[in-house]
Amino acid sequence: MAISISLNRSSDTIYDYKLPQKYELFRSALREFLRTEISDTVEYYDKAEIFPEENIKKFAKLGYFGVPIPRMYEGAELGEFGYGLSIQEISKVCSSHGTIIGAHTGLSEVPIWLFGNDEQKRRYLPDLASGRKLGAFGLTEPGAGSDAANIKTTATKSGDHFLLDGTKQFITNGDRAETFVVFAANDLSLGAYGGITAFIVERSFGGLSSPKVERKMGIRASTTAQVVLQDCPVPKENVLGTFGAGLLIALTALDGGRASLSAGAVGGCESALEIMIDWVREHPKIEPLQSVRWMIADTAIDAHVSRLMSYESLDEVGLYFERLSRGEKIPRHEREAISRHTAMAKAFCSEAATRSIERAMQVLGAAGYTEGYGVERAYRDSVIAEIYEGTNDIQRLVIARDLLGSGNQQPF
Repeated sequence: MAISISLNRSSDTIYDYKLPQKYELFRSALREFLRTEISDTVEYYDKAEIFPEENIKKFAKLGYFGVPIPRMYEGAELGEFGYGLSIQEISKVCSSHGTIIGAHTGLSEVPIWLFGNDEQKRRYLPDLASGRKLGAFGLTEPGAGSDAANIKTTATKSGDHFLLDGTKQFITNGDRAETFVVFAANDLSLGAYGGITAFIVERSFGGLSSPKVERKMGIRASTTAQVVLQDCPVPKENVLGTFGAGLLIALTALDGGRASLSAGAVGGCESALEIMIDWVREHPKIEPLQSVRWMIADTAIDAHVSRLMSYESLDEVGLYFERLSRGEKIPRHEREAISRHTAMAKAFCSEAATRSIERAMQVLGAAGYTEGYGVERAYRDSVIAEIYEGTNDIQRLVIARDLLGSGNQQPF
């Protein structure tokens, strides 16, 4: 997909990319839906720490749970770029809603679309893409966060089934999902790239429970749960992709997740910029202050650069996923370059969002620190983007390892 980078003044505050018509129409409809149906509810759900059940039903009814998935599976077939746009706009209004839909779509649906066989796609994607069922991604464990290869959950062959045993930690949608993509060790003597397998697990199989839901600083309307598997029987037909190649599936999903997460962070930058400009216009006495003008200018820079990085990353990942969906074998050096680029986008954009929101808090002063203006909630929500789907320290390790290890003389 070729993206036009011409700019048009779409509001009094920011410049938007002029996108292909299908994306412009999609974004316009989503913005209107968020404005009329969602934005007035988010403060309530955050303060009450309640999963936004009614809002999620509305998102599902309008097809926002299957944006990148082909139409034949009840998706919108707008690819990774369209999906990223949706996360950008949703996260601009509420990061909790963006997190719920992101974990479902990017980390649960997309691996099944990319690596599932025909029967698995027919069986699981329509329910997920339509939002009839909620999905989750089970990789992180109490002792395996950044070190994903260190998972202890096991998969033991038992007749026509595998029995999964272990504990997954910090799982978004973990207490509500009905379909999970779970990673378990089948034989770690084979190494991380041969001894970990991905499984499609249904809550209805039994042996899967969610005994603990975390209390969190931010994204309070999304649920983050512990998921325990005890002799959880998974049919052998539910092995996702090649047996033993689970870690590669996980890392591929996370590449896409980091690209869409960077788009969500763009939404944070844009929201902060608009809040600051609106506040200064309503309080003209602070408009001449150089410190205020500089914070607005720096936020505009962060928003613009983040948009550039995010859109480029989404476009690259979208092409990558299209090739994978056709069964193409992607050379290792290409995969590693994509991982480097998504790591760069995720690290920069997430930190830019936090910087931008902190500036908005300074411009608004005491009002920015209190409830009701959206800034304190945005600040609490923004910090997690620097942590989940790989901490930014890990992103920097990925970037440096690829550049130093490959001897790449043309990193950009």
